[in-house]
Parts: sequence; C-alpha cells; structure tokens
Amino acid sequence: MVEIRRARREDVPAIVVMLADDPLGARRERLDDPGPYESAFDALDADPAQLLVVADRAGEVIGTLQLTFIPGLARQGATRAQIEAVRVSAAARGSGLGSDLIEWAVAESRRRGAHLVQLTSDASRADAHRFYERLGFKASHVGFKLDL
Repeated sequence: MVEIRRARREDVPAIVVMLADDPLGARRERLDDPGPYESAFDALDADPAQLLVVADRAGEVIGTLQLTFIPGLARQGATRAQIEAVRVSAAARGSGLGSDLIEWAVAESRRRGAHLVQLTSDASRADAHRFYERLGFKASHVGFKLDL
C-alpha cells in the first residue's frame, strides 16, 4: 500500500536521489551537498501555497511531486495549481504510481478550490508528454524560461 503524504525533512535525501535519477537531473542536481535542498525544503514547508508530497510505501519514499497554488486575477480571479518535479523511483516505475500521484494532485487541487491545473515538462521528455496527455492534459501553451 502506498500513502501519499506531506514530505518531511528526513525525506529530502530520497527526493534528491529521484530528482537526480535521469539525464537532465543528473546534470542539475548535486547529491554531495544537502544544504541547498534542506534550505529549500524549509522554505517550501513554511509556505501554505506550497505542498511537497511523497509516495511512501512501507517507510520507503518511492515518488514525489510539488504542488503550488497560485492566486490570480485572470479567469475571473481563479486559483491555478502548478505541478512540478514529478518523480518516481526507478524501482517503482511502470507500477502506475505516476498516475496515482497526478490524480492525487488534481483531486487536492479541486479540494483547495483551484480552477485549473497546469504543469510544464522539458521539451526533450517525449515519454512524459505522452504520459500527461494520457491523463487528460493538453499541450496548449509554449513555455519559456530564463536562467538567472
């Protein structure tokens, strides 16, 4: 049985391992320096608009995502929910856990009154794009980023 729950500080190392476990993450993440991740966790955990969750199976963290609630004036003052950093551990891939995480995030977004759920996915992640489309997401926009 898998429980999707709010992440705790002691979950951070397992989350970082999952973030680093793909070609893009391997270039961006550093497993040897927990400091920045712990600081980021503390900021996320203190912000009521942020929800970092993990999928926990018998005490082992096997999945994660971040859900951010963004109030706005557009769409008649609608709140958006932004899904970020969806990861499933290598051992749990193909089990349906990714779908469970996204379905949980959509349900939590509804529960909190969001009118729209959005996410971005790196342009190189064709498999992820097919996965999100299977779950009903539409590739309706082009995203832009500026590294600072």
